[in-house]
Amino acid sequence: MSNSLKRWAVAIAPALAFLCAPAFAHSQGVEGATQAAPTQSPAALSKAAQIAKIAPAVKVDDSKVGHFGYGTTPTKAQIAGWAIDVLPDGQGLPPGSGTVSHGADVFSANCAACHGTFGEGEDRYPKLAGTSRLTVNQPSKTVGNYWPYATTLWDYINRAMPFPVPHSLKPNDVYAITAYILNLNNIVPESFVANSRTLPKVKMPNWNGFILVDPRPDTSNPECMSNCVKPADVKISSTAEGKQLTPKTTGPLDTMQPK
Repeated sequence: MSNSLKRWAVAIAPALAFLCAPAFAHSQGVEGATQAAPTQSPAALSKAAQIAKIAPAVKVDDSKVGHFGYGTTPTKAQIAGWAIDVLPDGQGLPPGSGTVSHGADVFSANCAACHGTFGEGEDRYPKLAGTSRLTVNQPSKTVGNYWPYATTLWDYINRAMPFPVPHSLKPNDVYAITAYILNLNNIVPESFVANSRTLPKVKMPNWNGFILVDPRPDTSNPECMSNCVKPADVKISSTAEGKQLTPKTTGPLDTMQPK
C-alpha cells in the first residue's frame, strides 16, 4: 500500500471505526436503548480490518504541527553527500589538486563549447576571462574583475558545471579548471597548483568590491484593510536618486530594446 493511502487511512480511521465497526446499544447506562444496531456488511468489516492494521503502525505526534509521522532522520553519511558547499576561507574543499596545464585540457573537453577556448564566451554564454572595469556602463562581469573569492569559483564549478551534466567532475579536474580560469585572468602563474591550501590564499582583484551592510534605507508597507491613508495624501519622503545606490537606466539592456 502506498504512503499516501496510509496517510489517508490514518486520517479517517476514527470516522470509519465509528461508521463501520459493529455497534450495539445496551440498555445499561443508556436510557431507552434496547435494540442492537444493524450488522455491517463483510466488505465494510474487511475495510475496517485493513485500517486497523495500518493505523497502529503509524505513530503521529499531535504536538508537532505539520508532522505527518513518516520519514526518518538522515544519517551523517547522507548529510555529507549533500553538504558540498565551500566557504570563502576554503572550508569544505576536498583533498586533491590540479595544475593549469591539466586544466586547459579538461576545460577544452568540458567547458570550451560554451565559454570559448580562452574564456571569451560563445554565443550568449558568459565570458569567464577579462579585466575590464566595472564602473563603465554595462560592464562585462568575469571571474577576473567581479568574483571575490577563488574558492567560490571552485564551489560553483563543482556543483553546477558542466551545464549538461552538473556535479560530474572529479575534485582534481575541478581544481585544474579553477587554476586554468584563474590563469586566463592573469591572477595566478602557469606554475600554479590549486588545492585546499593554495586556493584560499589567492587574492582576487575584486575581493573588497562587495559590502556586508546594505546602505539603502529600510522600507515597509504594512497591509491596510480599513481607515487607510488616502492616495492623494501619500508623500514621497526620500528616494535613491543621486545616492549611487542603483544602476543607471541607460543602454539597450536596461530599456529592453533590441541591440
